[in-house]
Amino acid sequence: MPTEKRVAYVTGGSRGIGEAIVHALAADGCHVVAVARNKEKLDALAKAVGEKGGSIEVATLDIADSAALTASIEQTIEKHGRLDILVNNAGITRDGLFMRMDDKDFDDVMNTNLRSAFVACRAAARIMIRAKWGRIINISSVSGLIGNAGQVNYAASKAGVIGMTKSIARELAGKQVTANCVAPGFITTDMTDVLPQMVKDKVLELIPLRRFGNVNDIAAAVAFLASEKSSYITGQVLAVDGGMTM
Repeated sequence: MPTEKRVAYVTGGSRGIGEAIVHALAADGCHVVAVARNKEKLDALAKAVGEKGGSIEVATLDIADSAALTASIEQTIEKHGRLDILVNNAGITRDGLFMRMDDKDFDDVMNTNLRSAFVACRAAARIMIRAKWGRIINISSVSGLIGNAGQVNYAASKAGVIGMTKSIARELAGKQVTANCVAPGFITTDMTDVLPQMVKDKVLELIPLRRFGNVNDIAAAVAFLASEKSSYITGQVLAVDGGMTM
């Protein structure tokens, strides 16, 4: 890391994968701006990172609000004079069979998972282009690679994230700004803990490594893509899935 800290902006940073990403980037010496909707969890995150000697600030934000998201990123740039790393991690699900899925459930997922990532990339790109250095890392999903029954909206949004990221990578490569995706497989979080054991057993059969991933597996991949070590990698999808999609 350079003497002056790189600044990283992470959406959905208050729990699960996002929380692990914040810890990993802070441990690597970044100043991390973490945004999410849950103020209580964000405050706890800030305390935990601070106790480890990390540099962090937090803000409550609904990323589906494009104007608020843009303003938050612009405020970060104005405050620090830079924005080096953008991690679009926040996402929602509204699962259900597509024949019964209403327009709102489809639109809500697309707006939160895909449109917000586009808005954040657009807001961050200009300062990265000026700096001739930047890392855009969008969290997709194996659902965006292979689909998943009951997740037409979610899979569509995550497939969209992949196509968007590849297009951004082509547009920004000449300015030494990279854009890549991490596609998590089945990762153990508080959201997956509530699934019936029968469902977990069926999923496990599809994973060659015969284990579920954990949030630190994803955070390590993000930290690598955010580092100098990944400077010749752009427009790629790194599936962290135990071999599930190979």
